[in-house]
Amino acid sequence: MTSPTVDVHAHVLLPEIEALVAGLPGLAEARGLDARRNGPAALAVSGPMVRERIPVLTDPDRRLAAMDTQGVDVQLVSPSPSHYHYWADEETAEKVYRTANEATATHCSAAPDRLRGLGLVPLQHPHQAVRALDNALEQGLLGVEISSHAPGHELSDPAYEAFWSRAEETGAVVFLHPFGCTLDERLDRWYLSNSVGQPAENAVALSHLIFSGVLDRHPGLKLVAAHGGGYLPTHIGRSDHAWSTRSDAGAGCAHLPSSYLRRLYFDSLVHDPHVLRELIRVAGPGRVLLGSDFPFDMGTEDPVGALRAAGLSPADFDAVRGGNAAALIDPALA
Repeated sequence: MTSPTVDVHAHVLLPEIEALVAGLPGLAEARGLDARRNGPAALAVSGPMVRERIPVLTDPDRRLAAMDTQGVDVQLVSPSPSHYHYWADEETAEKVYRTANEATATHCSAAPDRLRGLGLVPLQHPHQAVRALDNALEQGLLGVEISSHAPGHELSDPAYEAFWSRAEETGAVVFLHPFGCTLDERLDRWYLSNSVGQPAENAVALSHLIFSGVLDRHPGLKLVAAHGGGYLPTHIGRSDHAWSTRSDAGAGCAHLPSSYLRRLYFDSLVHDPHVLRELIRVAGPGRVLLGSDFPFDMGTEDPVGALRAAGLSPADFDAVRGGNAAALIDPALA
């Protein structure tokens, strides 16, 4: 192996964020919406699951020990999506992203050769997005993590143009990781809010970026989609058909939707070796990166083993295992 094993989908829990927003107007309503979307059974399981993982989510030494067990050399660490707080007003939103950026950078500084970090952007206030990205980069982070949408704003919203331009200009990594699902109570049983909702949100968000022409205007974006991009890569043929046959579908982007998959990056967390092989086929072996969703239960405790199960060629295996990510986040690692 000539390059390190790099996991681009790993999270950190930041108690500073929750202390900052505790008791503020809007928090209770946001948590109520989250509870309705997930349902009581999911909340009853998720609470204890997160609590038992707090040590590895907050202690760098425990994180590094877990990485050693998994055979992971480098993690790209992003804040838990529960820290987005897209309900927050402008003043609170600025405090959230500054605190998150600083706290994530501090966590990663415990082992800078093995932990690289991403910050946050308040998507609910698009005019703050460039400042938040610059703040993350100033802290030594490699970019930012965003959700699939914010209240009143899809990722195709022209209000984000300055953000996409700045991300492209700086070479920042933008990690697309949904939190919540707009299908709401339809998915409030059997943890459908996650197992169905997350892939759906990824597919919708990526479709907005493709069909609106964002990727035409910003071809150099380093955008990484969590969860293998959700349903979109395996159903991209339907998007191509719509683009080819309907004037309303084809008006916003210059090329077949499937061609844009090779401009994006995707993590490998699809939980099925057949789906992973298809993702690599449609996106290309140079566009898929190892991801585990460390350390949550909807991730994998053995990301390298899950990758090995796909039966890839040695070259493709090594590329996904770490070569692609090393070239993306730090060419010196490759």
